[in-house]
Amino acid sequence: MGSIDATELASEKKPNPGKATILAIGKAFPHQLVMQEYLVDGYFKTTNCDDPELKQKLTRLCKTTTVKTRYVVMSEEILTKYPEIAIEGGSTVKQRLDICNDAVTEMAVEASRSCIKNWGRSVSDITHLVYVSSSEARLPGGDLFLAKGLGLSPETHRVLLYFVGCSGGVAGLRVAKDIAENNPGSRVLLATSETTIIGFKPPSKDRPYDLVGVALFGDGAGAMIIGSDPDPVSEKPLFELHTAIQNFLPDTEKTIDGRLTETGINFTLSRELPQIIEDNVESFCKKLIGKAGLADKDYNQMFWAVHPGGPAILNRMEKRLNLSPEKLSPSRRSLMDYGNASSNSIVYVLEYMLEESRKSRSMSGSENEWGLILAFGPGVTFEGIVARNLDV
Repeated sequence: MGSIDATELASEKKPNPGKATILAIGKAFPHQLVMQEYLVDGYFKTTNCDDPELKQKLTRLCKTTTVKTRYVVMSEEILTKYPEIAIEGGSTVKQRLDICNDAVTEMAVEASRSCIKNWGRSVSDITHLVYVSSSEARLPGGDLFLAKGLGLSPETHRVLLYFVGCSGGVAGLRVAKDIAENNPGSRVLLATSETTIIGFKPPSKDRPYDLVGVALFGDGAGAMIIGSDPDPVSEKPLFELHTAIQNFLPDTEKTIDGRLTETGINFTLSRELPQIIEDNVESFCKKLIGKAGLADKDYNQMFWAVHPGGPAILNRMEKRLNLSPEKLSPSRRSLMDYGNASSNSIVYVLEYMLEESRKSRSMSGSENEWGLILAFGPGVTFEGIVARNLDV
């Protein structure tokens, strides 16, 4: 059987009327690039800690996370100006928020400008803004400062999602989808922005999870334009957002626990999280694809854009759903290149998904049209969207 002709494939990939589509993607990062192989020595030097046991533990964690590089806001300049951030027990929430509030806005503006440039239309065509962050706290919120930084119309309708954690990017997509489909002609800018400074602390035997965060998490921002009924002349849809659901698991609210305190955000993460996700992901996926009318779909005939919470979660998902190794490649690449960037990660995963889809199409003339966009966050909350790849 011959390969599918490119023009034939393109003609088939038309968005369904009224369904929300992703029209453009953009991203941005702080200037500080951290190589994982140098992280341990740098972190212990910065925090003036010489505990060999903790240093050995962090070294092991850095190897198991599979992260190779990350971008971070933290820098020598910041530590010189705010040395108290690296000292145990100091009341530094004000200093942290001063840094974070400015940093997340700057990154969100840059990612959004990149996205709007890729979209190819005017910023004045944006009618709605959905802003997601777990790295700032202020009133008015970061949505207003992002709107101001981009020069959005004062009539732009804004939605703010704070402290949604790692599921925030897909939650934002779900909200943007609802807005786009219920407001014909609207164009929604979804922006996510995160920095780990809000939770940066020196190593302590009393807080073992802090070392997991040091080894795993990264900073950055992401942006997407969402709208239904794309203009065939000026817009090129990338994905159709067909069906979205959200579920939380009762009595798991302590599994991912974060508290904003005088010393910043304190996180605790249960060791049972990968097992909890493994035990519940299959039933969630069946519910999601069943609601979209795709109950007979083979998992390996779909694409998978999964938030890379960590290698254990990806490995357990792959095993439970019997996925071919290449299915989670975009997620693993995002984890390797950017770490777990919280709500931003799904933007980076989707970008890698497009890259790999185009490569597959050019080599074999085929690709997976339908797939799932998934993320897991505090609650424990599952977010999922059935999507169609419309890229041509």
